[in-house]
Amino acid sequence: MDPLLIIIAGLGFVAVAGMGLVFAGVGSSASKTAKRVQAVAQKGKGQRQNLAARPGASADVAARRKQLQRTLQEHEKKRRAAAFDAATKLRQAGLALDVKVFWMISAGIGLVAAAIALALRTQPLVALMIGFVAGAGVPLWFIGVLAKRRSAKFAMAFADAVDIIVRGLRSGLPLHDCLKVIGKECPEPLSSEFRRLVESLSMGQTLDQGLEKMHERMPAPELRFFAIVLSIQQKTGGNLGEALGNLSTVLRSRRMMREKIKALSSEAVSSAGVIGCLPPGVGALLSVVNPHYLQPMFADPRGHLMLGAGATIMSFGILVMRKMINFKF
Repeated sequence: MDPLLIIIAGLGFVAVAGMGLVFAGVGSSASKTAKRVQAVAQKGKGQRQNLAARPGASADVAARRKQLQRTLQEHEKKRRAAAFDAATKLRQAGLALDVKVFWMISAGIGLVAAAIALALRTQPLVALMIGFVAGAGVPLWFIGVLAKRRSAKFAMAFADAVDIIVRGLRSGLPLHDCLKVIGKECPEPLSSEFRRLVESLSMGQTLDQGLEKMHERMPAPELRFFAIVLSIQQKTGGNLGEALGNLSTVLRSRRMMREKIKALSSEAVSSAGVIGCLPPGVGALLSVVNPHYLQPMFADPRGHLMLGAGATIMSFGILVMRKMINFKF
């Protein structure tokens, strides 16, 4: 087997795998979370110095800071583990599919892709890599896309659900009844998730446990804010309706900022798509107009090297553009 083809296949496999990881969002918020924790810790230094004169106050502040850091680290570990967990991805996508059936379907897709590559007279090693990427990467990427769409729908309607809870609390309804109203009146996926929450509460789970399970199925930041507000209110007391009203205002401001940034970055997104599709598109058109024009690129070993280098450079360029236009909230 030609060593040059092995090198080209390896470079292509690394590029495709890296693109899959970036588009799946793995490790995208780890550094940002660490920076936020460090910023909160630095901001609290002045407050700890002012509270140092009080007996036991500094110890309480340090304990709360350590607890916050541990909580964020645990959430980050769970998020990283869930990025490669097919069962978690299926729950987040709202698919009632068994994990074994999912992996059987993935294996079938990989075998079909490898067979098609072999039928096109591709090298066996290259066909094996194509089958592995198609079987292990494409299905996970697909359910990841479904999970992101479902989470986006949840976030878009979540502020309205919080307003329903606020109006219910101000009219005298208990929190449990407000959650039932959301399960009946709100659109999907809010209604199904809150019905599961109400059922879990009826089975004896605490509100914190039910919201934690709900966040595993729907990892939306808005839901995490909601759980934090309820947890703080249960521990410290206070006006829950006012706290949730403030939360609703914050969620709507976040949504407006997200839409504004999306509108401002739409030109950059379109430019990135055109630049990324231009080289393969031009190559395909040349192959249709004059099939013999690019034939030396595929027949000569030097052409193989040039194609491998071009694919690798283009892949890294697409990754860089993806990072530049991908805004996290």
